[in-house]
Amino acid sequence: MKWKALFMKDISSKSVKELVEMRKKLKREAFELKAKNAIRGLKETHKIGDIKVSIARINTLLTHKIKENYGNNMK
Repeated sequence: MKWKALFMKDISSKSVKELVEMRKKLKREAFELKAKNAIRGLKETHKIGDIKVSIARINTLLTHKIKENYGNNMK
């Protein structure tokens, strides 16, 4: 639970561009872990779920920041 607070504090101070880059890196890492898991080479399968949760948190914060900057009239 403590890492969640630290993660949220860390990403909330980042800009939208930094968050997009961070999400891109996490998505690439998730893909690599899924591929490794498919060939039974991944021992720590819980990391896939952890990365998915991190991506979801970043997406939530991105949505919040974009609405804050541009209002609710986005497409």
